[in-house]
Amino acid sequence: MNVVAALIAVIGMVILVWLGVGVLKLYTLFGVVIPYAAFLTFLIGLVYRMVNWAKSPVPFKITTTCGQQKSLPWIRHSRLESPATNFEVFLRMALEVLAFRSLFRNLRADLRGRKLYYGSSKWLWLGAILFHWSFFIILVRHLRLFSYPVPGPIDLLDKVDSFFHIGLPHLYLTDVAILAGLTFLLLRRLVDAKVNYISHASDYFPLFLIFGLVISGMLMRYFFRVDITSVKELTMGLVTLHPKVPTGIGLIFYVHVFFISVLVAYFPFSKLVHMVGVFFSPTRNLPNDNRRVRHINPWWENVPPKFLTYCEWQEKFKEQLESAGQPIDEDCYKEKKES
Repeated sequence: MNVVAALIAVIGMVILVWLGVGVLKLYTLFGVVIPYAAFLTFLIGLVYRMVNWAKSPVPFKITTTCGQQKSLPWIRHSRLESPATNFEVFLRMALEVLAFRSLFRNLRADLRGRKLYYGSSKWLWLGAILFHWSFFIILVRHLRLFSYPVPGPIDLLDKVDSFFHIGLPHLYLTDVAILAGLTFLLLRRLVDAKVNYISHASDYFPLFLIFGLVISGMLMRYFFRVDITSVKELTMGLVTLHPKVPTGIGLIFYVHVFFISVLVAYFPFSKLVHMVGVFFSPTRNLPNDNRRVRHINPWWENVPPKFLTYCEWQEKFKEQLESAGQPIDEDCYKEKKES
């Protein structure tokens, strides 16, 4: 039911664009108003999430590590697994964000009968790499629609992406890679019983939404050609805050724009925001220097902690201690009578 609900939602968006553009001719609404509203929602939502993360107190360091912490000079510590300085934290974070290092080293566990087996999880890493890097390169390539003249690095990236000159127009390698990555991630949720059990409609919806975004873009490029001059006129008008909707662009273009608008507006309020949240994670962005630097809880300055003496603790849990057969320190009661 979760898969069906997510798929119906995406198909419903296609029908909505067909009614709005193909029947009612609401070009300005779908070409200008909705993209602007989506971008504004994205900015406000992302800033709101980032402010909340930045305000969240971190009373003590909870760095996640699996390597030797820096201690004595003659003991070699793991610089990436247990970073001791901010520079080492930067290196660890860079490998995590750019290469998904922890996912590459991840293991999967399967219960077969009464035995637990551990195995490699490299296919998940490969699917994630294909999807994320392809999506990023495609996003950068699209900057040519919002700039004039087109910057040299973007033009070079476009040529490298279509290096093999397959077909006309040339097939982008990232188009094939992102479809492969998306297909793997979707099949994993459908086939893997453990992942399928914990998956909700909110997990399938972004996958189907990005599928629709990619497929509509490929349809425009390879099958249903649109007037690229009119598209560039519309995108340049949007970025310069002088929007103008040319006629005759084609319905498939508005479907593509609506998909990206929904994805952009949905991003700050979904699990996709982990792309930004990883930089605010105290398990990743702090050095593991608890042995070298004394970390004092900042809360103690305003609200002194309440401590219990052993006698006070014993009085509080006296019944539980006696029922468990634990010895009772009678000296506490002697001190209480004397006082």
